[in-house]
Amino acid sequence: MADEGLRPIIVKRIKKTAGGHHGGAWKIAYADFVTAMMAFFLLMWLLGSTTKGDLNGISEYFKTPLKVAMAGGSGSGDSSSILQGGGKDLTARTGQVKKGDTPAQKKSYDLKAAREALAREEGVRLGQLKAKLEATIDANPTMKKYKDQLLLDLTSEGLRIQIVDEQNRPMFALAKADLQPYTREILHVIGIVLNDVPNKIGLSGHTDSTPYFSDTGYSNWELSSERANASRRELVIGGMDEKKILRVVGLASAANLDRKDPFNPINRRISIIVMNKKTEEMVMRDNATQTIADPAAADDEGDAAPAKRAGPARPATPGAAK
Repeated sequence: MADEGLRPIIVKRIKKTAGGHHGGAWKIAYADFVTAMMAFFLLMWLLGSTTKGDLNGISEYFKTPLKVAMAGGSGSGDSSSILQGGGKDLTARTGQVKKGDTPAQKKSYDLKAAREALAREEGVRLGQLKAKLEATIDANPTMKKYKDQLLLDLTSEGLRIQIVDEQNRPMFALAKADLQPYTREILHVIGIVLNDVPNKIGLSGHTDSTPYFSDTGYSNWELSSERANASRRELVIGGMDEKKILRVVGLASAANLDRKDPFNPINRRISIIVMNKKTEEMVMRDNATQTIADPAAADDEGDAAPAKRAGPARPATPGAAK
């Protein structure tokens, strides 16, 4: 009995280890939440970047995929369709084009791209022609002397070359269409340079706003037309192919260069346009329309019809260059 009182008492304790805020379960829950949010935002992005027609097609596909595949429509005939080919041709291995991408539209896109490429090419060619003319003017002693009277710029119609009057150095004889000797030399040099490009040429004659009276009604309109035609002849004499001429017109004082001073000598000028393709097509359409409307109205050589002049004409202001 005495031994039983000395027996040791053994206490078993269960050691509990801390799991650090409920263990690792919270990490799994948080990862699931982040994944769900990423999937949600990805879905919202896809819905926002998809067209309404494609959304309808996807919706119809999941409702009745075979019906959509047989009947066609957006979502079944696209290259991204789950069904290969889709549309009405289930044998197609590659996705069919969308409804909007018809052959006619593709052809229109190709034509537009070709026109833009042609316009860029023409712009470069006309810019090179302008630089060549400027270099020719600087290298030629005769041309360099009249550099201030030669204006070159690029416009929506093409390269414009203007030969303008100065107060004491007119391009034409007083109130006449007779070219001065130095004007002939200038036109001869320009004609040779213009022959190096395939573009068509247009000429227009201009006067200032000083009235021109005659007993027969001869006016600045007839004078500007005759001056433009005289310039055409000198260009051809200088070596330019006559077939390049597409338009010769007289505009009198309707398009003054200096609008603030309509009597400025600079308004008396000859304008030579090296036409771009767009302008050339427009002029050709106008010529075709005129020919159909009145075949007798168009001159065979495309010249501006000179007015008949009976008797001497006199300028309104004696001694003023026109």
